[in-house]
Amino acid sequence: MPHNILVIVGMHRSGTSLVTNWLEKCGLEVGERLEAATSSNINGHFEDLEFKIMHEEVLTSKNLPASGLVEVHDVDLSVYQTEKLKSIISVKNKLYDQWGWKDPRTCLFLDTYRQLLPGSKYLVVVRDYQSVIDSLLRRDFLEMDKRRVSRHLLSKLIWNIFRRRRQQKLYYKRNAEHYLKVWLAYNEEILRTVKVIPQGDYLVVNYAVLEKKDTEIFNFLTQSWHFTLTYFSFKDIFKKSLMNSVKNMEDLIQDKVLLMKADYIETRLKSLSRYY
Repeated sequence: MPHNILVIVGMHRSGTSLVTNWLEKCGLEVGERLEAATSSNINGHFEDLEFKIMHEEVLTSKNLPASGLVEVHDVDLSVYQTEKLKSIISVKNKLYDQWGWKDPRTCLFLDTYRQLLPGSKYLVVVRDYQSVIDSLLRRDFLEMDKRRVSRHLLSKLIWNIFRRRRQQKLYYKRNAEHYLKVWLAYNEEILRTVKVIPQGDYLVVNYAVLEKKDTEIFNFLTQSWHFTLTYFSFKDIFKKSLMNSVKNMEDLIQDKVLLMKADYIETRLKSLSRYY
């Protein structure tokens, strides 16, 4: 019996956790062990630890950060790593007729997965670059802020009153361009992949529309892709209070060519999307 496999792909901070949470509640098997909730994602990351750990292992073996927040394209696996990944997939297929997984780092290995999982379906979750950059910077600075305020009272007061705002501006200015390059790398890989797989095997969705379009997307997954799922309202997990307002990230990017590339990538993603 053929397996129905859903590869959930998208850049970090693009809503893939939210979407995977929703799909799990609809009945999709998304992993036996999932990444626990953290301060940066209080509802849980919903990353299958089998794939996450595998991806981190490959990245660190190439002296790349395990976070996957890199500006590179299509990371190659060794023969050993490929065989290890095959064994993970084989076990999943023995356990489940339909399953899927989410880990943003998957975007760095799409060529490998396309070869190992022919016929799989790709649910592409996208978010505009300004929101992604803002979310990444907010998350990073929150961690820095927590370390500072955990110090003794005088240091905490100096940080809060005199240093915090200036350090936040400096941190944003130093790192915004790097995160834009990462966003470009991830989404260029996504575009390159959907160009070479059958049109009916991918669905591009802006996660921000899920609250209004969840029924349509659910029907597509069940009727067009034949996943056996039970409808669960996306509104029951979507919390607008957790969504931050977005600052103008363009002012932080010195290389304006990168902004032109990002606008072009967003235009291409919109042109491929049923729900944007």
